[in-house]
Amino acid sequence: MRPAVRAALVGFLVCASISAAAQEQEAAGPSFPSDDPVIRAIWEEGVERSQVMELGQVMMDVIGPRLTGSPGMAAANDWAVEKFEEWGIEAYQEQYGTWRGWERGISHIDLVAPRVRTLEGMAAAWSPATGGPVEAGVVILADADTPEAFEAWLPEARGKFVLISPPVASCRPQDNLEWFARPETLARMAGERERLVEDWGDRYESAGIERRNLPEALDAAGAAGIIRSEWSEGWGVIKVFGTNLERTPVLDLSCEAYGLVFRLAENGQEPVLRVDAQAEFLGEVPVSTAFAKIPGSAEPEEFVILGGHYDSWDGSSGALDNGTGAVAIMEAMRILKAAVPNPRRTILGALWNGEEQGLNGSRAFVEDHPEILERTHTVFNIDHGTGPVTFIPMQGFAGAAGRFGEWLAKIPSELSDLVTLEIPGMPEAGGTDHASFLCAGVPAFSFHVGEGLDDPAIANRWDTSVYTWHTNRDSFDKIVFEDLRDDALMTALFAYLASEDTEPMPRDRRAMPEGEAWPECRPPERSSEEDGR
Repeated sequence: MRPAVRAALVGFLVCASISAAAQEQEAAGPSFPSDDPVIRAIWEEGVERSQVMELGQVMMDVIGPRLTGSPGMAAANDWAVEKFEEWGIEAYQEQYGTWRGWERGISHIDLVAPRVRTLEGMAAAWSPATGGPVEAGVVILADADTPEAFEAWLPEARGKFVLISPPVASCRPQDNLEWFARPETLARMAGERERLVEDWGDRYESAGIERRNLPEALDAAGAAGIIRSEWSEGWGVIKVFGTNLERTPVLDLSCEAYGLVFRLAENGQEPVLRVDAQAEFLGEVPVSTAFAKIPGSAEPEEFVILGGHYDSWDGSSGALDNGTGAVAIMEAMRILKAAVPNPRRTILGALWNGEEQGLNGSRAFVEDHPEILERTHTVFNIDHGTGPVTFIPMQGFAGAAGRFGEWLAKIPSELSDLVTLEIPGMPEAGGTDHASFLCAGVPAFSFHVGEGLDDPAIANRWDTSVYTWHTNRDSFDKIVFEDLRDDALMTALFAYLASEDTEPMPRDRRAMPEGEAWPECRPPERSSEEDGR
């Protein structure tokens, strides 16, 4: 999921503040603008018998993170298929390739000199193990003036833990500083931040090596480990990404822990770390997407696809990115099976794998199933974290807004009044899985939260970019289950209405602005050997 999206919006439905009268109406029950009994049945099933909390607790707490190629991802697929079958829904897995298999063990990172402190951090995804506890000193990446000077410095990295990220002047979030700090303090810290960014940009450039290739150079030099820190300006946050190295362990430290070790090294106070990072490489393993299917009764060869990526990074539990989307898809399919057992079109629920590596699971589906794409009415994608659906871009399809307007007019106002449409919008080339379909001209739409609304109380914007996006804080407790219930309900309602549509979704594309073109389809990477990162 993208950490941010563009803010320029063209509103289609203007949202009003929730007044006391509206709250009383909500307490009295939903307002059904349609007398369609199926909409009422969907609402009752989704509200009175919601299973989002139970599904979320097992997915996030028992199964945990779902890193592509890990046993956790395989177990998650198996569990999802079993749940679908338990609900009487046809379910299966479809392999799209292989990926590097890897299983995380413990990560213990301790400062042992000049004093003892256990540090907050963990090994990166796919990091090699240390092979038992390793104790070594620390060096900071050289501030070399030339590539030749950097090459001459590299032997100093041998047998040492190397710090390769710039430090942060203060690990206080910006809003905390703005609330409490003196103006001169704010100015000083802003200056320090700019200086560090500029200095480290020069450091990378002077080394004559791309930043992404630094780990390989340090690996070849025999470093004991590589230590990095990417902070998103939230309290206690660690972003944990991956590595392609096969010998040298790579560790992600919190802002505070990294700053401590950096200052000690910078001041010549000889920090020593003791690291025990356990992990196991499992070779190339099959990777699959889990599907659930409710066959259509009148148009079984036409499809409505509900999708959300199931895979996650593994710094925490992958709750908001994108466990919530996966739960919403599962719950929507459960609701539909109970309330709409014989839809007009076939409804396909997809729990995409490999999104974090480049939308690989959904791109593979698009490449492998042209016959389905030709007959797909609509694709709905859920990858917005937690919060009610408030904004749906029309992705450059000129006639889509009219259809969405018709659907929203049939959905209870408790949900529909929150939604703004962007018309006609621009097709997105990446970001999340609906983009895999857009390039092929398939009407595909992604739900968003917190955008398109002027009233923050209505927007209910839960900040995923700072505290949870790819961090150690993306856990079960961050889910707002009332909103997740409504997201699943909205998805089920849209799927039902799309499945019953008497006409195809219009595929007419907007006239693109000068210099812009409709995105082209990109082939998926079907093995980790193709991963160029």
